[in-house]
Amino acid sequence: MAENQSNESGMKFVQNDALKMNKYEEALSKYNTDLNDDEVRAAVRKIITEKVHENDTPEVKKFLMGSVELTSLKTTDSEDSILAFTERVNQFDEAYPDLPHVATICVYPNFAKTVAETLEVDGVEIACVSGSFPSSQALIEVKVAETALAIKDGATEIDIVMPVGKFLSGDYEGVADDISELKETCGDKKMKVILETGCLKTASNIKKASILAMYAGADYIKTSTGKLEPAATPEAAYVMCQAIKEYYQQTGIQIGFKPAGGLNTVTDALIYYTIVKEILGEKWLTNQWLRLGTSRLANMLLSEVIGKETKFF
Repeated sequence: MAENQSNESGMKFVQNDALKMNKYEEALSKYNTDLNDDEVRAAVRKIITEKVHENDTPEVKKFLMGSVELTSLKTTDSEDSILAFTERVNQFDEAYPDLPHVATICVYPNFAKTVAETLEVDGVEIACVSGSFPSSQALIEVKVAETALAIKDGATEIDIVMPVGKFLSGDYEGVADDISELKETCGDKKMKVILETGCLKTASNIKKASILAMYAGADYIKTSTGKLEPAATPEAAYVMCQAIKEYYQQTGIQIGFKPAGGLNTVTDALIYYTIVKEILGEKWLTNQWLRLGTSRLANMLLSEVIGKETKFF
């Protein structure tokens, strides 16, 4: 009798586990994830060739300045350097009152309190990379604790990295569970999930990772940490925006997009803006739904807007 009960219990466990796994497969089955990389490259080339020049205007550049997430994620960061970094945002608001301020200051969690106590500009978010950035290789308890502490110290947004190793090994349940648990820790604070698209290699993988991240609770999906090459690419952005569009059509839930890493020129920024505009439309062209993870670009955009080279930040 005991042996029969044990067998029945084991069978139920297997059945329940299968049902749980089917939930993620079912989510993916609603979307076309069988993508051709060459077709994606061709579609991106067409957008860049035909559409980017239309958006090369002072108005778009001003908008992009207001979408910048001013970022300092250096080994050499210190309380003094982050304090000075934040003060520049305060000073920018005074020096250029007619221009949009940056959307966000993005730092490591141990500097959240410094930024929160120094920042004087309303409307600038405080983002912290968390969850064992940039590798995501830590026990979930450690990731949760780091995230909770960042929020306690003043972070208003959290950027986490999808567990890429789990994804590549086909552990979609593990990927989704990690993201869901960290979103639960974030509560009403926005959470961006970094896919590290350079490690995913194919358009199909990028599409699947995008869907899983959104399904598991991402408020934004983000291309890259900026710590590995290749970082953001127009092709990855194209696939991610298509996934956001289809997810919105399926669920009615709007998800934000953030390219990060490798945004080296104003033209790069215009390309990502154009991809978002062409695929997602005007509804995503606000600094709530489109963010740019960069620091060097802030000075470049400012220089073009005011008509002379400057290094304010």
